[in-house]
Amino acid sequence: MPEPLPETAAVCIGEAMIMLAGESGPLADVETFRRSVGGAECNVAGGLAALGVPTGWISRLGDDGFGQHVLRDLQARGVDVGGVELDPVRPTALYVKESEDGRSRMHYYRTGSAAAAMDPEFLDRPDVKQRLDEADLVHTTGITAAISASSAQMLERLATEPREFLLSVDLNWRPALWRDKDPEPLWRLLKAADLVLIGADEAEVFAGTGNPEELYERLGVPTLVVKDDAHTAMVLDADGRTEVPALTVDVVETVGAGDAFAAGFLAATLQELPMTQRLRLGHLTAAAVLTAHEDHAPPPKPEVRERLLNCTDEEWAATKFGPA
Repeated sequence: MPEPLPETAAVCIGEAMIMLAGESGPLADVETFRRSVGGAECNVAGGLAALGVPTGWISRLGDDGFGQHVLRDLQARGVDVGGVELDPVRPTALYVKESEDGRSRMHYYRTGSAAAAMDPEFLDRPDVKQRLDEADLVHTTGITAAISASSAQMLERLATEPREFLLSVDLNWRPALWRDKDPEPLWRLLKAADLVLIGADEAEVFAGTGNPEELYERLGVPTLVVKDDAHTAMVLDADGRTEVPALTVDVVETVGAGDAFAAGFLAATLQELPMTQRLRLGHLTAAAVLTAHEDHAPPPKPEVRERLLNCTDEEWAATKFGPA
């Protein structure tokens, strides 16, 4: 029998990883590491839950200490993990953050992970199927399409079979993961989505253009969100183009900001807020992560969000975020 299912408006499906952040210096010399949980889809799941959206995260983890830590971390952040399968053989993936001279470099250890063993049949597991059947929105990324051929096939099935939910896909283009692989499955996934989030810089590499109108035409999706780093974010849909400039932020760390933006935008989408407010909430949640050392952070307090979602364009432009 499947586990009891809480009221679930959103489901995120994809890989989680343990992140080990080393002290400053070359990795060969670092002796102390700080542990946290990373991974695009679980970052979005935690961000949605923090904004009050009932959210589940679906994946596979190693039946190991790292996997147990991921489960405890997400549960503590209000995310339903009843759709997670534990693998007694394959490990939980991890990555190590090396920081030197103010710059960060990531080292990934994910080959052969439990998450990479997701396949189309994984969607038939009762705990997984029940949550997908109840979801209003399902979110995934190009990273999960890249970690293995079987996980890409799983997402293709998810995208092409009849569905009641809104399918959201964040490109999250990672060239190293696609080395020696045909990106055509990712193109198909994006074109089958209802909502696509994409960075203008990564679009230049992936699609050969960062032009929003050209991307919108090539993908043919109902809603396209294009993020231009620290400058602006825009939506293209049947109603035209909506654009909101990014906030001024004293950046501490950039990792995870894109996932936070996605969480804010998707939460506002589920609330059916006006498009300008959807983009503003994305910027607000991204700003919170940009001013934190981890790749996820609590969103601004409700009263701050409410004020800035409804402020004038002039007040929005004058707003500045810092670590305090």
